Amino acid sequence: MARSRKKLSTAQWVLGAATASMPAPINQLATSRFGPPLVLLLLGGGMVGTGIVTVNWTDGRPSVSVDRERAQEVREEVTKKIASIREKQAAQGGDASLPGAIRELAREEVSEAIPAAIKSVGTSAGVPGIGGATTANPPLSQGGSPAPVGGTATPSPAAPASFSPTIKIATFNIQVFGTSKLQKTPVMQVLADVVRRFDLVAIQEVRSIDDTIVPQFIAMINSTGAQYDFLVGPRLGRTNSKEQYAFLFNSARIEYDPTSVYTVPDPQDLLHREPLVARFRPKGVPPNQAFTFSLVDIHTDPDETSTELDALAGVFVGVQQNGTGEDDVILLGDMNVDEYHLGNLGRLPGITHVVAGVPTNTRRDKTYDNIVFDRRATVEYTGRWGVLDLMQEYSLTSAQALEVSDHMPVWAEFGVYEGAMGPLALQPGGTAR
Repeated sequence: MARSRKKLSTAQWVLGAATASMPAPINQLATSRFGPPLVLLLLGGGMVGTGIVTVNWTDGRPSVSVDRERAQEVREEVTKKIASIREKQAAQGGDASLPGAIRELAREEVSEAIPAAIKSVGTSAGVPGIGGATTANPPLSQGGSPAPVGGTATPSPAAPASFSPTIKIATFNIQVFGTSKLQKTPVMQVLADVVRRFDLVAIQEVRSIDDTIVPQFIAMINSTGAQYDFLVGPRLGRTNSKEQYAFLFNSARIEYDPTSVYTVPDPQDLLHREPLVARFRPKGVPPNQAFTFSLVDIHTDPDETSTELDALAGVFVGVQQNGTGEDDVILLGDMNVDEYHLGNLGRLPGITHVVAGVPTNTRRDKTYDNIVFDRRATVEYTGRWGVLDLMQEYSLTSAQALEVSDHMPVWAEFGVYEGAMGPLALQPGGTAR
């Protein structure tokens, strides 16, 4: 008599759903009886390759051995994570059920943990696009691009420590960022932690005549062992109060083209602070497959938003057509308007914005900051975005949060493969958080 097939457990079902779009060997492993304990170990911090977990592949089938004592410790850690997710989802009115929390944890962590684990085992798993050593990509090449303007940092040659199929790009107006704020240790600790949450951050309102402000900030960010670098533009503005734009990026995961950095020319003086432009791409991906993109950092004048948003439509098209052949243009920053008042910029064909109906200022009553791109070209957008609530995330009072900034960081997630062609391309499903 044939044996009936055993039903999948809840954990196996959730992991199967989370890995459905991944290569078959990974999905098979996730839904096997070894899947849940293995993934729990992976979520605990990369146990594969340390001797605690051993994965061997024979004819496309995994053989797993697990240190059960350590497995129990990690299960307890994951249980705490799930409890925290349920508590947060309940507070936000979301799905606070146990399966929902597990599913959310799987979506956030499994897509990063499994590829890193498979890569540490080597290419024997036969998973295309994941196995094998990762090396730093060569510098980007762009002929005829404008010369760099303002301070620039040399890109780090270091390869990424682990592979992730997505990157998070953020924009943050750090209100009047200068020597005074730099001397406030609690404030700077929050700011440094905020930057470390993202792979690439466009900064507005660097306001100081001290050229060491951004390098000092980078040193604070890297004090924990991080590897962030920076690009900073010239001082801009029609008044004596000049501001600079900056790009801060994790040099272990992101690199930039030194020939692509420039400030947008504005011969008609339509913009109070002309945008800073630079071209980036993720490391750890073959150069001919990597998602390359140009960022346009902007801070509009609140008294001239109508004129400036119309002018930014021309800036956006101009960066798309600047001779580099790069159609992935992401304009981000402090627009000083909500998504309904983007002027001619918002009327460009295919244009979209990530923030909708969510306040981005610290007082939680205005939407000023946004991330804008052409959805027809930038299909690498995964649909995930958010506004980082400083008061909630860091348990701050309103006054303490305003000491950090009167704006909150806004972020969006993108796949690392050009045209979302990678093996771990994600499906849209926006989440504001």
